[in-house]
Amino acid sequence: MDPVAEYLETLQMERGASRNTLVSYRRDLAGYTAFLTRAGCSIATADLATLVGYLAALRRRGLGPRSVARHLSSVRGLYRFLLASGAISRDPTEHIDSPQPARRLPRTLSADDVAAIVEAPDAARPDGLRDRALLELLYACGLRASEVIAVRVDDVNLGGGYVMATGKGNRQRLVPMGAQAVEWIRRYLAVARPRLVKRGDPAALFLNRSGQALSRQAVWQLLKRSARRAGVRAAAVSPHTLRHSFASHLLEGGADLRSVQAMLGHADISTTQIYTHLSSRAVRDMYRAFHPRARKAG
Repeated sequence: MDPVAEYLETLQMERGASRNTLVSYRRDLAGYTAFLTRAGCSIATADLATLVGYLAALRRRGLGPRSVARHLSSVRGLYRFLLASGAISRDPTEHIDSPQPARRLPRTLSADDVAAIVEAPDAARPDGLRDRALLELLYACGLRASEVIAVRVDDVNLGGGYVMATGKGNRQRLVPMGAQAVEWIRRYLAVARPRLVKRGDPAALFLNRSGQALSRQAVWQLLKRSARRAGVRAAAVSPHTLRHSFASHLLEGGADLRSVQAMLGHADISTTQIYTHLSSRAVRDMYRAFHPRARKAG
């Protein structure tokens, strides 16, 4: 069997790779094998110099560090599979480091802008009350869009003031909710959700007008709609913007990094540390406002 096809089959059968992952790997590896053909070698005979040439070719095509790193990851996975199966005796990618893309600071909103967005839905309507409760929960707990639509009624403990969130890799974590989120979810459960249920009682907390769980697309749409109503540039707002704002505002208020890491569900604290750069901006602004020597001489 072709080694690429065998590798992809293993990814699908043994590791449960998603369709999108398989499509991406197949495309990357097709590009790699085409490069090898032009270079006059094969997957088995490629060496370190071949791989260096391949990465250089990707850069000449205008690919950035992030895209080059993804292509290299696909090729590295193939060689690790072939090495483990005994098809090759040495992995030519073992001494190649992945390009490190420049880390961009996540976009955040001010506390006033977040409040305006969260309070924008018309709570007199069942779907507006649902939107208000959902936005309160998104910001109160820093949830991802995929996490908020996966929340079930049984995952919310209003008395204890926390929600059970299910994140990446089906890892679960308890996240505290503020009083505002608790109150709006209580109102939604009492008034709006019973009117949205059409048949039976689905487990999902947030339902659409058909009585089914909301989709990720619906969460994006309701957030954009609320941003426009609040007068905040909708193009700059996404569910992750609220998540980033949640983390930044906590750190600016004095929360410790480990606690924020636990609430966000980050496996590695280095992922959470990006927010320390955001909170430092607030410190800089305070310094410039109050230090007697921070301003230019007049």
